[in-house]
This record gives sequence, C-alpha cells and structure tokens, in this order.
Amino acid sequence: MKPALTLVLASALAMPAAASADTILGIYAGGQYWNTDNSGSFGTADRQQSFAFDDEQQSSFYIALEHPIPLIPNIKIRQNSLDVYGDISLAQDFSFGGATFPAGTSVNSMVDLSHTDYTFYYEIFDNDLVSVDLGLTAKRVDGVLAVRDGASSGNMSSDGWIPTAYGHVRIGIPATDLTVYGMANAVSVDDSAIRDIEAGIEYRLIENLAVDLNLQLGYRDITIELDDLDGVYSDLSFKGPYLGLEIHF
Repeated sequence: MKPALTLVLASALAMPAAASADTILGIYAGGQYWNTDNSGSFGTADRQQSFAFDDEQQSSFYIALEHPIPLIPNIKIRQNSLDVYGDISLAQDFSFGGATFPAGTSVNSMVDLSHTDYTFYYEIFDNDLVSVDLGLTAKRVDGVLAVRDGASSGNMSSDGWIPTAYGHVRIGIPATDLTVYGMANAVSVDDSAIRDIEAGIEYRLIENLAVDLNLQLGYRDITIELDDLDGVYSDLSFKGPYLGLEIHF
C-alpha cells in the first residue's frame, strides 16, 4: 500500500477524540440519480479490448448513523448501481471468459460492477461552517464482465471486499443556504487502483429542529484499474453529473 494512503488510514483511526462533535443521535438518508459517460477497456493479461459503451443512468442510495460515543466510529452504508453496455466490431481476435471471438465479429459487452460501501468514519472537525470526516470504506463487489455474439458468450466474475481510504469535506457559504462539498474513496495497490470521487453544491431546502432537507447537484467520477484481480484486467471510467436529495433527522 502506498505511504500516502497508509498515512491517511492511520490518521483516520488515530483521532477518535474528535469523533463526538454531535451531541445527539443523527440519521442521514439520501439518494442520487447519476447520468454516466462510460469508457475504457477490459480483458486478460494477453489483451484488453476497448468497447463503445452507451451512456447510462445509475442510482445510489445511502443511510448514515452519527452518534456522540467516543472511540466508536460513525457508519454509512451506500448501495451503488454501476452497470453499462456496449458493442463493437472487433479489429482482431479477442478471447475472454473461455470464448474466442474472431476479427470482424460484432460483439456486445456488459459490465456490472454494482457494489455496496460500508464506511466507518470519525468526525475530525465539525461546526456550522466546516466539517471534515476521515475513515475507511469496505467495498463489497459482486462484479460480472461479459462479451457475447450471436453464438458464443464469455464472462468472468470477481467478488470480494476492497478496502479504501475515505474522506469527506463540507464548507458552508456564509450568509447563504449553500454548502460545497467533496468526497472520495480511493486505494492504490501495485498496478491496481480504484478512485471514487465526487464534488458538488448543496442547497438547504428545509432546516429546522425536526428535520433538514437538502438538494444536491454534483459530479462523480469512478475509475477502476485492475491488474490481475481474479484474472481480470481493466481500465474503466464512469463519470457524469448527478442530482441528489438528502434528509437529516
């Protein structure tokens, strides 16, 4: 693991004293509708093939629990859909998932890397103007990549847990109902890397003692570079704008 990543992880776990910025239990729930522009390639050690992926609409839903108990981290669970489709006419032979597709064949591709994030984090700094969260995310991935033509089908799957560093920064704009924010999950090990980064602006529609309701507009960018993960190699990018809504009790 890279030294910089190790430092972030150590910092997140070494500062529990700042975790209790809230004095009461808080529940956050939200969802996002995300329009993705998708690109990249996947394959095996012998060859990766680029595909003309279609733009897709994805969704993301989450719930988070924050509490004032020292040492025990807050928790956030987030479900992310991430499935795309494409087609291409092969310029040369391509083998994948036990099937070989000759040059000139028109093939369809499918990538489904939908996953669930389990994030454990501490509030390092939290007030009405600035908040900073640091922690760890365990990504549970049950992924499938497939290539098909009219007669053959090849697919490879990879499932398991991927740990990433987590960071979330929010900055309120004084004298307005607006907040800008950025959030990231990232890990880099050897020649494999996963980056899930988003930034946006939030408008407080409702804010009172009972409930807060926030409208979000942002941009999210996910990059998945795999080097021999269960035999899969990839360089995939999913990015685009999203519209979200969050409620806080």
